[in-house]
Amino acid sequence: MKQLFLAVLLGAIAAPAFGQGAIGTVERGAYVCELPGDAGGSAGVAQPDRNFVIESASRYSSPQGSGTYLRRGDTLQLTSGPRQGEAYAVISASFLRLMEDGKPGRLRCVRTSR
Repeated sequence: MKQLFLAVLLGAIAAPAFGQGAIGTVERGAYVCELPGDAGGSAGVAQPDRNFVIESASRYSSPQGSGTYLRRGDTLQLTSGPRQGEAYAVISASFLRLMEDGKPGRLRCVRTSR
């Protein structure tokens, strides 16, 4: 009985960590961000103030300054610096979407260089 209780307790403690996904990194390089355009104009509307560069396994830089990031599963979270708190859904190795209300939003960022 004690062993069963211990197993259940350990499972309950570990469950939130597994739900966040494995720690990882994002492809290094410059990410150019844009909002969707419309059928009558360009495919995207550039948002240069939202652009950023992934410099290393944990650092980013942007027009606003530099900071750190953490990737857990399919979510990239800016954890320090001027854009602390922003989160992006990792759609593919070179394609991110800014999270809005817990879901991938309209702003998309694509890696353009290494």
